[in-house]
Amino acid sequence: MQGMSERQYAAHVGLSRGAIQKAKTAERLVLNPDGSINAAASDARRAETTDPSKTRKAPAPKLKPVPEAAVAAVGDTLREQGLAVPPVGGGTTFLQAKTANEVLKAQERRIRLQRLKGELVERARALTLVFRLAREERDSWVNWPARAAALMAADLGVEPAAMQKVLEKHVRAHLDELAEVRPDFR
Repeated sequence: MQGMSERQYAAHVGLSRGAIQKAKTAERLVLNPDGSINAAASDARRAETTDPSKTRKAPAPKLKPVPEAAVAAVGDTLREQGLAVPPVGGGTTFLQAKTANEVLKAQERRIRLQRLKGELVERARALTLVFRLAREERDSWVNWPARAAALMAADLGVEPAAMQKVLEKHVRAHLDELAEVRPDFR
């Protein structure tokens, strides 16, 4: 046998044996006198006679670009756990991304468990509670001069209305200072 068999040539070009048989019938292959396929000449003839728009190409893998924020998050997670972080622009390996994913899942499970145990509260609920407590505290201080002024005035021997006016002025000034404090719950 001078050339290749149909099976050998099919493996050589990456096509099925049926496709090679069709090409042989359409006379797009060069055959040797013994009926075997001349690979080099057949490759050239197939390249000339084959319409490129009708060839099947192996589908390119559909890879979606990974946002920089996601890559940065992987690096941050690895850094928090004391693991190796790729240099900026060096690319994150699949193993590093998978490790970061497992770390994040473990952290999420820990948080869920803490919430079930009652060790964590929702941020919105905590903000509401702090706001309510601060308002109650403020209201109690706003009303305090009216309650305490008469008793303090009697102890000092001064006019109760004047004492109340001075106390209210100083309490409101102090409350204004406290109002400038903004809690940060991040």
